[in-house]
Amino acid sequence: MEVEHMKGGLRSRNHNLGLKRIKVREENDQEEEPLSPMARMFHQPEYNIYIVVIVGYKRLINPDVYKTALTETFLKHPRFSCLQVADEKSGGEVKWVKTNVDINKHVKVPMVDPYMASPDKFVEDYVANLSKTRMSMSLPMWDFHILNLKTSDAESTVVVRVHHSLADGTSLMALLLSCSDALPSFPAMKKKPISRGAGWFPIWFWKSWSVLLLMWNTLVDIWMCVATTYFLKDTQTPLKAPSSDVAFTPRRIVRRTFSLDDVKLVKNATHTTVNDVVLAMTQAGLSCYLNRKYGQAKSDGEARESCENNLPNNIRLTATLFINLRTSPGIYALEEMVKKNSKAEWGNKIGYVLYPFKIELKDNPLDYIRDAKAKIDRKKATLEAKFRMFMAKVFVRFYPTKLAKFPSTTMWFSNVAGPQEPISILGNQVAFIAPSIYGQPVALTIHVVSYVNKMSMVLSVDENIIADPYQLCDDLEDALKLIKNCVIGEGVIDN
Repeated sequence: MEVEHMKGGLRSRNHNLGLKRIKVREENDQEEEPLSPMARMFHQPEYNIYIVVIVGYKRLINPDVYKTALTETFLKHPRFSCLQVADEKSGGEVKWVKTNVDINKHVKVPMVDPYMASPDKFVEDYVANLSKTRMSMSLPMWDFHILNLKTSDAESTVVVRVHHSLADGTSLMALLLSCSDALPSFPAMKKKPISRGAGWFPIWFWKSWSVLLLMWNTLVDIWMCVATTYFLKDTQTPLKAPSSDVAFTPRRIVRRTFSLDDVKLVKNATHTTVNDVVLAMTQAGLSCYLNRKYGQAKSDGEARESCENNLPNNIRLTATLFINLRTSPGIYALEEMVKKNSKAEWGNKIGYVLYPFKIELKDNPLDYIRDAKAKIDRKKATLEAKFRMFMAKVFVRFYPTKLAKFPSTTMWFSNVAGPQEPISILGNQVAFIAPSIYGQPVALTIHVVSYVNKMSMVLSVDENIIADPYQLCDDLEDALKLIKNCVIGEGVIDN
């Protein structure tokens, strides 16, 4: 495997992440495009971030056919046939430079024993070992790993790894889905209806108030951004990494699948959104997990009664919540995806907001829903995510400071809606999709993605800090059951 261990990112002119100093060709060549500030952000010395998408298929993969399909699809996108090199004439600016791609160097087909005792554990360990490596900068920074091994929920598995500088998860998922036999459908975004019956003054007053509220919330969030970056730190809990060096430790990527119908049942009963429910069950699950951890600490590692409250007061636990900032989100045909200046808006078009999880045990599980809705409604009335992207563009390019880096939070969180019906990618029917990352400066990252009638929570954890990720998965699953049972017990289900 052409990988190398590498700690660090884009550094000063003389040692840019091992990038070879290559003079960009000038003879009759179009000027090469430099990396965007957001792409450079994922090469910071404090982290070196890779996207991992685990795709389960319903049948075995023919590697030769799969390679041919990749050549006819992925390689049509210019980013997958470009190196990242430093141009000496531009003061070491890193640019995309076209190169020839040998598909055999990017598609790995390891030999596996089809009769092994624990195939699921093998796949999980394979991905964990992959997170110990870094890609060679002498090749375009992506690869596919085909594991023709039957697991509990798939006949074969393909692990897609792409450096985050090439694109964000939304772009990569969109490109994968554009390779399906037919473009999948996604849940429609609901817009609030505009009241036509009110007079001009109430409408004018409401719009004016909304603008003032947006400005005030944005100013408050900018202040919190600066405070979190420099001095306002999260509580040191069993989920928080003690330092940013955690970005260079291996990751264990695990997932837990839930019924999407259960999530929608709670959503409809509480008149909220799927995102509200997911954040509520995450808050409840984290609270339960930490309560157990603190209880074990009080009793020298022995389990205590789960109903006993062992949580310290005023735990500050913040998540970096990622937001898709594309003006026209959606899935486009492959021909549109590979166009320059495409409506698909390829690249890292993401911002992020600080989302505070209130860690506490609540008597009424529906209070977790109310908390989540209030916080998300507040985050919708702010320009924090766009301001974060603006900071990346300005500070990464012109004035590298702490404000050009990801804030020091306890965890990262992302939630995306997946296809509503079964799909095939590169000619093979998909059983599940599980996106994640490694190389991030936090010990816990949660990605949530839906597929047909299932929802998966994919956890990327540093096992040195979170040694029992499956216990955390259990707590998240129990949280959803607790909230669902409360909804049924209180009889608030909408028919």
